[in-house]
Amino acid sequence: MIFYISCTGNTRWAAERLAEATNDQLVFIPDVIDGDCTFETQDKDAWIVFPVHGWRPPKIVREFVSKLTISTPRISALCTAGDSIGRTMEILEKDLSKRGIHLEAAYSLIMPESYVGLPFMDVDTKEREEEKLKKAEENMKGIISGRGDIHRGPLPWLFSGPIGAYFVHRLVKDQPFRVETDRCIRCGKCVEACPVKNMSGGKGSAPEWLHTGRCLTCFACFHHCPTHAIEFGKRTKHKGQYFFKRRQKQPT
Repeated sequence: MIFYISCTGNTRWAAERLAEATNDQLVFIPDVIDGDCTFETQDKDAWIVFPVHGWRPPKIVREFVSKLTISTPRISALCTAGDSIGRTMEILEKDLSKRGIHLEAAYSLIMPESYVGLPFMDVDTKEREEEKLKKAEENMKGIISGRGDIHRGPLPWLFSGPIGAYFVHRLVKDQPFRVETDRCIRCGKCVEACPVKNMSGGKGSAPEWLHTGRCLTCFACFHHCPTHAIEFGKRTKHKGQYFFKRRQKQPT
């Protein structure tokens, strides 16, 4: 059983590769988090696959883990990131241990960057994007055979500690999102892309954020907008868009 959350498609690709190799069932975390998170794993190892947010597991993953019960109390983890992951896996391991679940193995996979919520952060160049995807394909083969590793990066305690705390408490919110009405064509793609269903609207109507507290600030809505009508305050002006299987597009 492979529990996963994906926002711009990088992690879904990794989870699907795992499912193909192991013949395991994919379980999308937002679909089950509000129910009984008890699962029968049929004496097989389970996986949890997620993107790194602020050098930590996303808050929805931590919430899911806090409710999780699996019949075989061991799990492997794979996280995707644009660069380093800090102490993400140590945080996950601690959360899992509270549920009596042992973290059997942990891996990280570098994928194209999609976080654009800080002034100094943008998507990768086309060349860098293609380079990362090519390397990820090879690294994924290693992970499937148990030969992957973790890229913590420099000062993991700092990035996952005080910087990560600032990220979670100050930057993960939907209030700064807005729509440039003169650009919006009311296609509904942003609403469809939101992994946690924190948006309303659709074909024929402009999107709105629901302020449910579930927003991951993953920028799936921003990246999937075909006319670049969605902005996050002033921090996403003139920044590129990315989602898996789509070539990087720069705004006009």
